[in-house]
Amino acid sequence: MTAALGFKRLGLAVVAAVAVIVGMLALSSFVISADTARETVKNEIRAVTGLELVLRGPVSVSLFPSGAVHFADVVLGDDRQNEPALAAERLTAHLRLLPLLVGRIEISDIALVRPRIAIDLAPNGYSNWSVLLDALGRAAKPNTERSDQAVSFSEIRIDGGTIVARDAVHNVTETLTDAEISLAWPSISKSFAATGHFVWRDSPVEGSISVSNFLAALTGERSGLKFRVSGAPLKLAFDGVMSNQPSLKIEGVLAADAPSLRDALRWTGQKPLPGGGLTHFSLKAKTDLVGESIALSSVNIELDGNTAEGVLTYAADGRRTLQGTLAADNLDVTPYLSTIRLMAGNARDWDRMPIRLDGFNNFDLDLRLSAARVTIGNAKLGRTGVAANLRAGQLVVTVGESQAFGGEITGSFGVASSEAGADLKAQMQFADVDLDTCLNALFGIRNLDGKGNLSVALESTGDSIMALTQALGGNATLTANEGALTGFNVEQLLRRLDRQPLSGTGTFRSGRTPYNKLTATIKIVQGTATVDELHIDGPTVGVKLGGTASIPTREVDLKGTASLIPAAGETSTGFDLPFEVYGPWDDFIVRPDAQSLIRRSGAAAPLLDAVRDRKTRDAVRSAIDRLTGGARPPPATSDAQPTEAH
Repeated sequence: MTAALGFKRLGLAVVAAVAVIVGMLALSSFVISADTARETVKNEIRAVTGLELVLRGPVSVSLFPSGAVHFADVVLGDDRQNEPALAAERLTAHLRLLPLLVGRIEISDIALVRPRIAIDLAPNGYSNWSVLLDALGRAAKPNTERSDQAVSFSEIRIDGGTIVARDAVHNVTETLTDAEISLAWPSISKSFAATGHFVWRDSPVEGSISVSNFLAALTGERSGLKFRVSGAPLKLAFDGVMSNQPSLKIEGVLAADAPSLRDALRWTGQKPLPGGGLTHFSLKAKTDLVGESIALSSVNIELDGNTAEGVLTYAADGRRTLQGTLAADNLDVTPYLSTIRLMAGNARDWDRMPIRLDGFNNFDLDLRLSAARVTIGNAKLGRTGVAANLRAGQLVVTVGESQAFGGEITGSFGVASSEAGADLKAQMQFADVDLDTCLNALFGIRNLDGKGNLSVALESTGDSIMALTQALGGNATLTANEGALTGFNVEQLLRRLDRQPLSGTGTFRSGRTPYNKLTATIKIVQGTATVDELHIDGPTVGVKLGGTASIPTREVDLKGTASLIPAAGETSTGFDLPFEVYGPWDDFIVRPDAQSLIRRSGAAAPLLDAVRDRKTRDAVRSAIDRLTGGARPPPATSDAQPTEAH
């Protein structure tokens, strides 16, 4: 009974207290006028921020059930400008309850409803906010005159805001919309923080920033800085320090992560390099930002599954430039070549799709890269060091060293954007390489075994791969020792034809033909390769070959002589057989000279006379073709389908 009576009395006391508060609030609504509220709020905002507000609209005061002062059409800065630094549809100052009970106005927090914030950066580094920030810095300094008056509010909220930043130097304008941001104002502590979200380039972004010493930051002194930016295309995090004397300088640790670097570059307004790759990306590095230059040290970077370490520098003073040195254990460059199509869909013609290199003109690159192992498609390379230089739309890759195909590769190749589409240049040297794997990887040729040296110098201009092959020029030399022609047994064929000249060539695409030395010299003009000299010297066979090959149509038309060299002690005087090589270079036909075989067969000599007779020429020619391997078909066109292997 006593407890129930106590609770009843407590309830009556609470009700009475609430009634008193409500009565005092109702009484304050009559005591505090709109003009008084307006001037008091203006003076307090000026005292806290140092910023002068221009109130151009009506003022309303609501003290019950909660105290608030509403200002319509608010401007920060000179309202005579075309666009002030800040303009809001409404500013709402929420009031503290206890001071309000005694008729005093103190702000607990401020909300800017649908504000538009304009930031205009001038070429001299100043902005339309410079004067306002100076005033803010003076207001943030300790003031003995108002030391007894505690600064009342510590939070400013932006609801549905728009932020427009204009850079006159780089002619760039960026707009953030639907901004919902809370500013933790340093009314008590020295720190400043802002958290919230906004929409930038059609993508929602969450972000936060904190400054450990707000006054030091405003005056350009050293202060701690942290920020986080998280959007679907890119995430950034930084933890370090900043200063602005004599120029902007930021030091700390930067971390970045993107599901697709290509998408992130597009999102930030950059045009990525043409080609494939540039998918998952992550980076962590010590960062030094001075002015418009960023230096990254102790870099750990991951891109497309490749991980590397080193240093990078990015500068945006006039033209964007990336420089650096990176080292990796394993490097797979296959993704970056995945979109390069050399052949058309029928796998017979060169690709005719236009070459697009417009991404080469957006920035400069000077990158040195080394790797213990490199993968290019099916090719596996050992220790490799390259330098990539991109300047004024011209990319040059210099191979300082690459352990590949059992030997070493050096040289350079480059591609540049031009009015014709692309300019191509290459000068490469392959020393002591395995010819079978090397020539197969480069040209699709798999009929040469052994070790050799290959030197290639090429250049061309065109708007597609097909156009590049049609305009291709240059030269190539090949030397090899102690190897073999694979898939051919020339000695066996020559010995059979030496004994029985008209026995037919039969099937001889098997076995191998050893050689002691091989030399080849090729000149290329307008897509036509002329074999000036090709000698194959073996212990029992010698081959000399010359003629042309069309690179655009991938056809060969060569003539040569195969010689059977008698072994020591043999009574034979040797055997020379002229032959032709023609057709697609990946499925060519070798055809011995029929008349030479007939001359060598004394019994068939009358056939030559029959060939000269018009009445019997066609029938005899048909018989000879059947004996010697078949007639030569007409040259194939670019639309022809690949022939069956012979």
